[in-house]
Amino acid sequence: MSVNMMEVKNIEKSFGVGEKKLQVLSNVSFRVKKGEIVTLFGKSGCGKSTLLNIIGGFEKAEKGSVLHNGEPVIKPTKSCVMLFQQINLLPWRTVLKNVELGLEGEKSPADKQRERVIDALKLVGLETSLDKFPHELSGGMQQRVAIARALAIQPDVILMDEPFAALDSFNRYNLQQELLRIQEKKNTTIVLVTHDIDEAVYLSDRVMVMGSHPGRIQKEIAITQMKPRDRTHGDFQYFRRKILDEFQLSTERIAPEYNI
Repeated sequence: MSVNMMEVKNIEKSFGVGEKKLQVLSNVSFRVKKGEIVTLFGKSGCGKSTLLNIIGGFEKAEKGSVLHNGEPVIKPTKSCVMLFQQINLLPWRTVLKNVELGLEGEKSPADKQRERVIDALKLVGLETSLDKFPHELSGGMQQRVAIARALAIQPDVILMDEPFAALDSFNRYNLQQELLRIQEKKNTTIVLVTHDIDEAVYLSDRVMVMGSHPGRIQKEIAITQMKPRDRTHGDFQYFRRKILDEFQLSTERIAPEYNI
C-alpha cells in the first residue's frame, strides 16, 4: 500500500493588507505518495513557487496545513530540501566542498559524511570532478553538483523550483533523464514546479494543473505512460495535449476582477 509522504490540506495564502490584499492561493489540497514525482504546473503568478515554499516550511500559510510523514511542517528541515533555478554554488569551494556544505553541522562521523558525499557525486556522474571549481563547470554540471548536495543530505523529499529552466535544451533533456535514473534508484519523493509541458509529461507521475487568481488546483492528471518516456510517442503527445487543454481552460476561468 502506498504511503502518503506529503499532505497539503486546504492551504490559503494572501499578500498585502487592506484594499491591496491579494489572495494568491485558495483551498489547495493534494497528497504526494512516497517515491512519486508530482508536478505543479501553471502560468506565471498562479502561486506555484509560493505553494512550494509553504510545503518546504519557508513561508507560512494563513490557513490550512502541510504534513510530512504525518507531522506538521512548521520550518525548513533537512528531510525536505529545495533545489532552485539559481544553482547557488559557492565559487571559492570545490565540487567536493560544495556538496559537503549540506552536511555541515551534522554529528555523524567525518568518514561517513565523506562516504555520503562521494556516493552522491557518483550518482550524478561527477566523481572525477571533485577538485574542480564552479567556474570550471558547464551549467548542466553545476546543476548536477546542486543535485548531489541535496542527495548527500538524504532527504525524504526534494522540492524543485524550475531547476532546469536556465539550461539549453540538450542539457535540460540530459538532466531530466538523469533525474529519473537517480529518483528510481533512491526512490526519492519529488515535488516539481515547471512551466514546461514536455518536462511535466516526461518526469511526472501526476500533474497538478493550477488555475490563477487565486491559485488553486484546477485538475489532477495522472501520467500513465511507462518511464522512461518517448517524447515522440502518441501517448506522450496525448498527455501533452490533455495538460495544454486544461491549462487553456484554467486561463479562461480567471475571475473577471483579475482580467486587466
